[in-house]
Amino acid sequence: MAENDVRNNEQQEDLSELIKVRRDKLRDLQDAGKDPFKEVRFDKTAMSKEIVDNFEKYEGKTVSLAGRLVSKRVMGKASFAHILDGDGQIQLYFKRDVLGDEPYAEFKKYDIGDIIGVTGEVFVTHMGETTVNVTSVKLLSKSLLPLPEKFHGLTNTDLRYRQRYVDLIVNPEVKSVFVKRSMVLREIRNFLDEKGYLEVETPVLHNIAGGANARPFITHHNTLDIDMYLRIALELYLKRLIVGGFEKVYEIGRVFRNEGMDQRHNPEFTLLELYEAYTDIHGMMDITEGMFRHVANKVCGTGKITFDGVDLDLDKPFERISMVEAVRKYAGVDFDKIETLEEARAVAKEHHIEYEQRHKKGDILNLFIEAYVEDKLVQPTFLTGHPVEISPLAKRDPDHPGYTQRFELFINGREYANAFSELNDPIDQRGRFEAQAELKKQGDEEANDIDEDYLTAMEYGMPPTGGLGVGVDRLVMLVTGAETIRDVLLFPTMKPLDSDKKASKEVSAPAEATQTAPVVEEKIDFSNVQIEPLFADQVDFDTFSKSDFRAVKVKECEAVKKSKKLLKFVLDDGTGVDRVILSGIHDYYEPEELVGKTCIAITNLPPRPMMGIDSCGMLISAVHHENGEEKLHLLMVDPHIPAGAKLY
Repeated sequence: MAENDVRNNEQQEDLSELIKVRRDKLRDLQDAGKDPFKEVRFDKTAMSKEIVDNFEKYEGKTVSLAGRLVSKRVMGKASFAHILDGDGQIQLYFKRDVLGDEPYAEFKKYDIGDIIGVTGEVFVTHMGETTVNVTSVKLLSKSLLPLPEKFHGLTNTDLRYRQRYVDLIVNPEVKSVFVKRSMVLREIRNFLDEKGYLEVETPVLHNIAGGANARPFITHHNTLDIDMYLRIALELYLKRLIVGGFEKVYEIGRVFRNEGMDQRHNPEFTLLELYEAYTDIHGMMDITEGMFRHVANKVCGTGKITFDGVDLDLDKPFERISMVEAVRKYAGVDFDKIETLEEARAVAKEHHIEYEQRHKKGDILNLFIEAYVEDKLVQPTFLTGHPVEISPLAKRDPDHPGYTQRFELFINGREYANAFSELNDPIDQRGRFEAQAELKKQGDEEANDIDEDYLTAMEYGMPPTGGLGVGVDRLVMLVTGAETIRDVLLFPTMKPLDSDKKASKEVSAPAEATQTAPVVEEKIDFSNVQIEPLFADQVDFDTFSKSDFRAVKVKECEAVKKSKKLLKFVLDDGTGVDRVILSGIHDYYEPEELVGKTCIAITNLPPRPMMGIDSCGMLISAVHHENGEEKLHLLMVDPHIPAGAKLY
């Protein structure tokens, strides 16, 4: 540990010196009347990629380029460099005899990261690299912080998300993801516009959080003196427009849900919703299938793509299966033969499905889907026939009144789209809103309130309508192969570094590099802490030694769907085989905080089914009460302890 501290201090000192040198260079430039920050314009005539891709067109031509200096090799009277612009990189050749003594001397003082503008003639080197022979160069902006080291780049995942601006500079593949994201949005619009849909915008601030089962963010409107909600869905306003006479509408917009964060969830995300009068879920299936196929072919050049190591074919017709059929096929349970709630609860217990008292038969069917079916739906599949209990805005199936005309699109075990034959019976809708309101009284924070204005709109009459919702971020993940939603969000939601007074292990701001604050030991007040009484009965050593305590590394962590408390951990326990443990600590931690941590687990407990997932062990936490409130801290240890190390 002492050696690491010395090394970190040395790195900190080196970085501080580099920053000081850069600031001194800036000061010298300003004193000489050459302040780069006073530059306001540079007229470019070409981009790097355009020149490289079309060398024959540009050979011997004079061009003007601007970009960030990303490499520099000074060799006496001549030097080579590379600049990075919005399209790519190109090599530059600087010669003292061409530039002149003073400009060349100034160029030699430029730092990696500086923004420069150059003019010169395009040629190709003996090594075959397209290059610009620079005749003039101008410093347009000074970089006061050094970029990450070339060969290691910005590798800290957390820091990459926090400092996306640096990530985009040093990791070129990141920029390509966001270029494709823009293409996805453009092709969605192109597809729908060609189908005659009208793009609209609806309010972000809502008086009532509705249109989905989700926990909202609450804000306050000062002028009106009312609480308002950031929208959790686009649905209810768009369907008001269908009532008003628009027959095909869509919106691509940000929505906000105050829920857990994991590989597939972010508190704010982009949602596409569309509604079409005089059609149903079958029409929505055609639209969904066509749109996904169109986007994949336009963005990837083919409908045959690979995601997470799995080959997927979006060119083939999508499969279709009902929830009852799927549970019958994959779990061996026939819900057509289950008539009562008691029977549903009994079969859930037989299959180790944990349910809550408020859950109805339809809810339990959905729990079976989550436990036994979703991961089996690999190729694009429309899952249909959702129970009324979990579909408050969908039209009932006339042939099966307990179910609705609804589908979810699953690809590789993940949901990508949700669609209804929209409920347009205002009386039925009121009844379902009232049922949702009752659930909310019982403690379900995701249940809907009664939207009286929406009911009024419905009473004026809404035509038969099909509606579709698509998670745009997940679609982008699909076509780019991104493993986590944060990889397709330019600025994902992050916990502030200083929120829990934890010091960052990587320098992320000039202040951290230029000065060291005095270390003040945190004083912790334990005066109001109450702990559980110690056990009076002693345990012999042999009994204790049967519990196998091991150090484990958290590889992945995500919230368990339909559970407010459970987190699912994928752990490295040193055996080479991933260990899954579920722990009810979501009230105290977000998944993102725990990835990469070293924890302690009991590894020889028998598997315990929880929400359809076998939990193979127990993570150790410390629990106490403070002022009557329970406090919990997951036991985390020195990261130098290897996975699998046994505790004695």
